[in-house]
Amino acid sequence: MFQLPFPVRDANPAGGASPFGDLPEWDLSDLYAGEDAPELKRDLDWLEQACASFAADYEGKLADLDAAGLLDCVLRNERINMIAGRIMSFAGLRYYQLTTDAGRAKFMSDMQEQITNFTTPLVFFTLELNRLEDDHLDGLLAQNADLARYKPVFDRIRAMKPYQLSDELEKFLHDLGVVGDAWERMFDETIAGLEFNVQGEPLNIEGTLNLLTDPDREKREAASHELAEVLGDNVKTFARVHNTQTKEKEIIDRWRGMETPQTGRHLSNQVEPEVVEALRNAVVKAYPKLSHRYYELKRKWLGLDVMQVWDRNAPLPMEDPRVVDWDTAQKTVMDAYNAFDPRMGELAEPFFTKGWIDAAVKPGKAPGAFAHPTVTDVHPYVMLNYLGKPRDVMTLAHELGHGVHQVLAAGQGEMLSSTPLTLAETASVFGEMLTFRKMLDGAKTKDERRVLLAGKVEDMINTVVRQIAFYDFECKLHEARRGGELTPDDINALWMSVQAESLGPAFEFMDGYETFWSYIPHFVHSPFYVYAYAFGDGLVNALYAVYAEGEAGFEEKYFDMLKAGGSKHHKELLAPFGLDASDPAFWDKGLSMISGFIDELEAMEE
Repeated sequence: MFQLPFPVRDANPAGGASPFGDLPEWDLSDLYAGEDAPELKRDLDWLEQACASFAADYEGKLADLDAAGLLDCVLRNERINMIAGRIMSFAGLRYYQLTTDAGRAKFMSDMQEQITNFTTPLVFFTLELNRLEDDHLDGLLAQNADLARYKPVFDRIRAMKPYQLSDELEKFLHDLGVVGDAWERMFDETIAGLEFNVQGEPLNIEGTLNLLTDPDREKREAASHELAEVLGDNVKTFARVHNTQTKEKEIIDRWRGMETPQTGRHLSNQVEPEVVEALRNAVVKAYPKLSHRYYELKRKWLGLDVMQVWDRNAPLPMEDPRVVDWDTAQKTVMDAYNAFDPRMGELAEPFFTKGWIDAAVKPGKAPGAFAHPTVTDVHPYVMLNYLGKPRDVMTLAHELGHGVHQVLAAGQGEMLSSTPLTLAETASVFGEMLTFRKMLDGAKTKDERRVLLAGKVEDMINTVVRQIAFYDFECKLHEARRGGELTPDDINALWMSVQAESLGPAFEFMDGYETFWSYIPHFVHSPFYVYAYAFGDGLVNALYAVYAEGEAGFEEKYFDMLKAGGSKHHKELLAPFGLDASDPAFWDKGLSMISGFIDELEAMEE
C-alpha cells in the first residue's frame, strides 16, 4: 500500500486572509501539471505494464536468481515504488490543500485504487524474499557490492518474516487496504468540515484551536467550550472510526501473531521495544520535575488559584503579543540555519523561492503542519498553517528541518532514503533548537528571555510529556478494544486517565475536555506514531549537548547522519557522537535539558 502524507505535527493553526505578508503556496508542477497532465497518464500506463512484467519475470523465481539478477529485480522494484510514490504524492498533496473538495477527494481515491490494483501482483516480492535462507542471501550480498547496499532494506523486510501470512492472505490484505484508507478519509473530511462559532465568529477547527493561545482568557475559555460542544456532538462518529480502525488492527495483528499492538510500529521504526519502554518510563518518572513543576510556575505567572485546560497554552502576561510577519519568520530561521553551517541555508533556500511551502490558512485545508518527502528525484513539500505567532516560527524551523533532512537523504535512493520515525524527527527538532538558541541569544530583557525560555519549555513538554501521555492513551485504547466495542464514554475515560497524571495538580479539567482525543490525527492515521516525537526530542537534546560542548567536526558528523537516511540503525548513527539510545541514562540526559530550563525560570523568580 502506498500511504498518503498526513499532518504529523501538533501545530497551532484558523481562517481568513493573511495579515502576515505574502505567504507562499505550493507549485506542484514539479510532480505533475494537473490531473489531466499527459505525463500522469504516461506514468500510470507505465506503472501498470511495469508491475505486470515484474510479476511475470520474477514471481516464483527469486530463490533462483544470482546476485546480479537479484540486483536487477531490486532496482526494478525501486523504480516502481518511485513512480507510484510520485503519483500518490501529487494526489495526496492536492487533497490536503482542500480536503473538502469532492473532485480532489475522488481523484486521490481513484489513484489509490488504481495503484493498489497495479501493485497487488507485487506482494510476492517481500514474501519470497523472506523465504530465502539467511546463508543464501548473505552469499549473494557478499558477491555484489551494489546489491549489498540494500542490506538495510532486506533487514527491514525480513524483520516481518515471523509475522508473514500466506501469499493469498497477504494479497487480500493489500487489496483491502483501500477500505481502511476510507475510514482515514472520513476522519479527515469530518474534522475539516467541522464548524465552530466563538463569540459570534465562525471558524474551522484550526481557527478555534488557535484561540487557545489567545491573550484574552475569556476568548480561550469560549473556544474551549465550543470545541467541547462540537466534538461532543460528533463524538459518536469519531468513536466509530477509532473502534473500526483499532479492531481492524487487532485482527491483522492476531493473524500475524504480533505480540503487542505496538510491535508493528517498533518494527517499522527499527527500534527495540525495551528502548521505547525505557524512554516511556523515563518521561513518566520525570513528570513531577517537568510538567508538574512548570505548570505550577505558569499558574503563578497567570495569577490563578488553579489552571483550566484553556490556560495550558496561554501566552504569559509579560509576553509581547506581536505578530511575526512571514519575511521576519523566514529571516529568523534562515539566519539560525546559516549560523550553524552555510550548507544548511543553501539546502533550505529553495523551499522559500521555488514553491515548496504552502503556508496560508485556508478553508478546507488540512490542519497542522508536515513535510512530505515525495520521491527522491523530485523534492519535499512543506505544509504550514501560518498565523504569525512565535511558535509558528518554531514550526517553520521544525518542518524545514524535515525538508533539509529529506533532501540530504534522497541521495540514498528511493528504498534507502526513508528514515525511521524515531530518527525522522532529528533534523526537525535540531532546527527548532538552533532557531530557539538564536532567538534566546538576541533577547534584550529579562522578560523577553523568560518568555522565550517558557515557550521552549512548553514546546518540549508538548513534544515529550504530552506525546508520551498520548502513547499511554493509545496503549490503553488498543488493549481495551480487545475486550470489545468501546463506547464514547469508555474512550473518554481512557483519555482522562492519562491527563491529570501528565499535566499535574495545577490543573482542573472542564466538562467536555474528555472528548479532546477525538481530533488528534495520529491515532487514526498512524497508531503509536506519537512516541517518535519524544524519542526525537530526547535524542536531539542529547545531540545538542554534544554540539554545545564543542565536539570537533560535529557539523560534518551531523550532515553524514542526515545523508544516511534509513541506511543505518540508530546505534550506528549515534555512535560517532558517543551516544547510545539503549542506555537508560541517555534519556535522563535529554530530559535534564528541559529540567535545566525550568531551573533557570525558577531562579528568575527569586
